[in-house]
Amino acid sequence: MAEGDAAGAAAGEFDPARLDAFLRDALGLAGPMTLERVGGGQANPTFFVTYPQRRLVLRKRPAGTLLPSAHAVDREFRVLSALAGSAVPVPTVLLFHAAPDVVGTAFYVMERLEGRVFHDTALAAAAPDERAPMLRTMAETLAALHDIDWRAAGLEDFGRPGNYFARQIGRWTKQWDAARFRDIPDLAELAAWLPEHIPAGEETVLCHGDYRMGNLMFHPTAPRLVAVLDWELSTLGHPLADLAFSALAWHRRPEEYGGLLGLDLAALSIPAENTYLDWYYSARRTGTGERLQPFHIAFALFRFAVIFEGIAARARAGTAAAANAAAVGELSLAFARHGMGVIRNTGRAGS
Repeated sequence: MAEGDAAGAAAGEFDPARLDAFLRDALGLAGPMTLERVGGGQANPTFFVTYPQRRLVLRKRPAGTLLPSAHAVDREFRVLSALAGSAVPVPTVLLFHAAPDVVGTAFYVMERLEGRVFHDTALAAAAPDERAPMLRTMAETLAALHDIDWRAAGLEDFGRPGNYFARQIGRWTKQWDAARFRDIPDLAELAAWLPEHIPAGEETVLCHGDYRMGNLMFHPTAPRLVAVLDWELSTLGHPLADLAFSALAWHRRPEEYGGLLGLDLAALSIPAENTYLDWYYSARRTGTGERLQPFHIAFALFRFAVIFEGIAARARAGTAAAANAAAVGELSLAFARHGMGVIRNTGRAGS
């Protein structure tokens, strides 16, 4: 094991030698281990674990006190296992370890894939002629996920069918209450408005819960997906919640987590929001045919605002996964403001 690399990567979170011994025994690995902390994430701490004959990824729960039901790496492992071989590309998972004896928290290990991850939806690092195909495959892969037979996949108890939005609004309001350390009037107004404006209609699908450009890995040289990542928020839910969340880039600015609002999309070869949504609708093989409404966008912005407020709370407590968590947490204010903007001006909500 390269002691300097491993010690720096673990950053005092756990003893790399203990992980090395565990993996050698569990997976039959040999040779020196190197450990590299993967930057950029705000959720479950992630590490590249490399041996001469094997390249792996480890995902663990953060240390410290966490919000209820947050950072459920066991759910990630379960859904990745269920989707193996499906139309939704995912990494191959190898093991899950629930006890804290190895790295201090529960964790799982999966195969490391090679590809490109873009953290801005404008896809500035991709060739212009790749951008529309990438967004199209993003939409079509989400449709494929929503067409998965979750019962046949053994996920009958992965969530509660029905009454999804009412339950989710309640859940995220409680998450905000648990993390609350300041007043955010826009967020409070959203939390009050949403329960009174839930559209009629119910459909239950397997939802990713955090489906956005930064959680997709594309082929190194082609505009096709090789993996959908970061499944910790996955559940049985309403497809339009997932779709709205995936479309939020059209409702936030570039400085607000890599959004598209205010950019010249045609000049960038980026499709309009309606085009992206139509690709999704056309790709669905099942479902009720419901279309996105302003409520769904407002709900997605509310959710995102609460997620970022949780990051801000963890930054105050010193347990956030990324060094820039304090700055990123301020995005909760922006997303709450955009959510109220959707309500006040439904022309921004898309359809």
